[in-house]
Amino acid sequence: MAELAEMILIGRVVKPQGRRGEVAVEAFSDRPHRFASLRRAFVADEDGSPREVRVTSSWPHKGRYVLKFEGVDSIDDAERLRGRELRIGEEELEALPEGSYYHHQIAGLRVEDEHGAVLGVVDSVMETGAEARVLVIRGTDGEILVPFAASFVRLVDLDASRIVLVRPEYVGAN
Repeated sequence: MAELAEMILIGRVVKPQGRRGEVAVEAFSDRPHRFASLRRAFVADEDGSPREVRVTSSWPHKGRYVLKFEGVDSIDDAERLRGRELRIGEEELEALPEGSYYHHQIAGLRVEDEHGAVLGVVDSVMETGAEARVLVIRGTDGEILVPFAASFVRLVDLDASRIVLVRPEYVGAN
C-alpha cells in the first residue's frame, strides 16, 4: 500500500453530522461527483499510516458531502475523524482527456524553455478562476508564474518529468 502522502487528497472531515456517526466532508476535488460513488478512502491512523475507511452512503448537503463510514456509528466515533484528510489511491482516479493532467502529475516537473535552458521546477498549479491555470515555477531566480495554456506550454512529457514552454518576455535569458 502507498504511503498516505503519496495518495491523492480529495477532502477533509469537517465535523460530525447527525447522530449515527455520519461526517460532513469538505470536498477538495474538482470532480465532486466522485463522492456519490466513493466506496473507500484512506485516513491517517494514530501512527500516521493509511487506514482504510469503507463508505456505506454519501449525499450532498449544504455545499459539502455527508459520508457514513462502516463501523463509525456514534457522534463520538465521528468526532475522532474531525480534521482528518480523506485520500484515495492514484489508481482510483478517473482517466482524463488527452492533454489534461492532474495537479499532482505536474508538480515537481522540470521546466525548460524551447532551447533547453532550465527555468526551474513546478512547485504548484494555481487556480485563478480564469480559463487557464497558472504554473508556479521555482528556480534559481525565484518564482515565475506562467499560464498553463497552449500559447506558452509546448510539451508536457510525464515520462521524462519535464515541461517545455515558451520563455515569457519577463523572464531573463540565462
